[in-house]
Amino acid sequence: MKIQFIKSAEKKKLVSQLNEQFGITNIPYLLLESGKEKVRAFSGSLSKDEIMNLRSFLNIETMGLYFIKKETPIRLSFDAPHLLKDQITKNIIPISEEQLNDWLHGSDLQVVKPSGSYIISLNNDFVGLGKSNSSVILNHVPKDRRLKN
Repeated sequence: MKIQFIKSAEKKKLVSQLNEQFGITNIPYLLLESGKEKVRAFSGSLSKDEIMNLRSFLNIETMGLYFIKKETPIRLSFDAPHLLKDQITKNIIPISEEQLNDWLHGSDLQVVKPSGSYIISLNNDFVGLGKSNSSVILNHVPKDRRLKN
């Protein structure tokens, strides 16, 4: 798989969309696109040139953390809110511990919100993401991270 660096202009566009959705004003990471509109965030000390140099003699298929999927609206990965938690100010839905238990078992939230993406929080800790269809918040916790039983 070919790794492509996100150019500055495209990064600004992504930040603008994330600002509109979640209040995010800065992405302090090197962004790489790696197939199927997936964007990964890299926070290491290697520069673009050093990464490209490594790729010339190593088979580097991927690097960084899966961050967002480029769709409309942008879909944050399950781990992305933790990277930018200090910047997120919009589209946060606080829930109770009982709702959290249901949520982590894969249930949707019975909360009426306008269509869009939302970050689910318990006591100011981000615990997941969901997408509203105007009548419920659809659960986006990956199946392999859901609680069993």
